[in-house]
Amino acid sequence: MISLVPAPPENLFADMNSENKRRHVFISHHHADDAEVDKLTSLLKQKGDDIRNSSIRAKPANQRRLDEGQVKDETIRRLLRMKISWAQTFVVLIGKETHSRPWVNWEIEQAEKQNKRIVGVYVRGGTQADIPPALEDYSNSIVAWNTDSIIAAIDGTANEFQGPDGSSRQATHEAVAVTC
Repeated sequence: MISLVPAPPENLFADMNSENKRRHVFISHHHADDAEVDKLTSLLKQKGDDIRNSSIRAKPANQRRLDEGQVKDETIRRLLRMKISWAQTFVVLIGKETHSRPWVNWEIEQAEKQNKRIVGVYVRGGTQADIPPALEDYSNSIVAWNTDSIIAAIDGTANEFQGPDGSSRQATHEAVAVTC
């Protein structure tokens, strides 16, 4: 008997191994660092990962409405809470203006309230002085711009605290283990 069912391709399950997997993240950032969000997702995709980012990136017309106060803060907070809830891991891009952004601190506090894994990633040129206060209080890991370090921090296989150059540094808070 001749089978008319084609054999499955050899790589049918290639994307299901532990090295290449889907990651649901919320990337908190200052809107001036939108290009850095693209660089981060591209960096992680180069390793074969499927990155799903639920953060808000306002188009110019929407950014104008936000800047003019046409959208109520409670509307923004409700939307952000939903998007943070969807993510497995909450990532903060640490850039030159990040520490001064009130929405970034608010988002970090919401991620903490939702028991999310919180990871800081220095963008190129970011410094320890750029770390938002809430990130210092609640982060599980802060790492340099290095693919392996970022993936390990997102996955929770490493809880490192690094400087922008990748050197080790002390966490400013005690780690708390959470068991679900």
